[in-house]
Amino acid sequence: MNLRDLRYLLALAEHEHFGRAAKACGVSQPTLSVQIRKLEDLMGVALFERSSKTAAPTSACLQLIDHARAAVTSAEALLSAARAMRDPLAGRFRLGIIPTLAPYLLPLVFAPLREALPALELEPWEDQTVALLERLRAHELDAALLATETPGPDLVSRPLFAEPFLAALPPEHPLADRAVIAEADLASDILVLSDGHCLRDQTIEACGTEAAASGALRAASLPTLLNMVAAGYGTTLIPGLAAGAAQDAGIVLRPLAARAGRTVRIAWRAHFPRAPVVEAVGEVIATRLRGFAEGAATGTV
Repeated sequence: MNLRDLRYLLALAEHEHFGRAAKACGVSQPTLSVQIRKLEDLMGVALFERSSKTAAPTSACLQLIDHARAAVTSAEALLSAARAMRDPLAGRFRLGIIPTLAPYLLPLVFAPLREALPALELEPWEDQTVALLERLRAHELDAALLATETPGPDLVSRPLFAEPFLAALPPEHPLADRAVIAEADLASDILVLSDGHCLRDQTIEACGTEAAASGALRAASLPTLLNMVAAGYGTTLIPGLAAGAAQDAGIVLRPLAARAGRTVRIAWRAHFPRAPVVEAVGEVIATRLRGFAEGAATGTV
């Protein structure tokens, strides 16, 4: 038994399909299939129920999968600690990032990160906050960029920059003529993201509980919200970094009276052995965004 085969097992249990699991592992489907069969022979139990389209985990697999995951996690932690002893600023760095931040922040910081940390291999992973926290605690991520506080003593975080929200309106909207807009005035026709997005909760908190009941649309992504606003379907709040995308869509942006916004922070495990690289990545991002908050709050970026 080796760690490679256990990784194949975890991938197949996740994807329930030999082709997709093989692609995720970067190997051919026959290779993965042969190794899974060898693992079953070694263990003496069937791990998957195979059909022409799926490979469903058996009850035995479900009972053993946590042991496999723990073995892989422990081995990766061991290798990570050893690498950190050599150079904590080198090697693979798995960085989670929320969907309302990723497409707007990453293009701004990739080049500065490469310049400041040339030996670092950055691997971004986009997902919602709850999923990122789960992956962080499961040692599947090294750090995560979030817009909320981190729960629990096992995680620590550092604020990087403040990101003000902006009112986003169709050009013909009655509020578009105002220089500054009160958050509560948007509540009657504001569009929000679906459950699970922290931006949804922050929008409702800024505009009042009436915002939670306005409209039937619950978008899965910020680009969908922007397209609906551009089509005249309603208004929304957007993070300041998304201002360029909104303006490209012909949306009117206005600063908010109460300057509602969010704080972007980097979070990691309290006992992560490569804490210096998290601090270094955070510093590069904070430096790149320094001065951004003031300009965004006034609608000048």
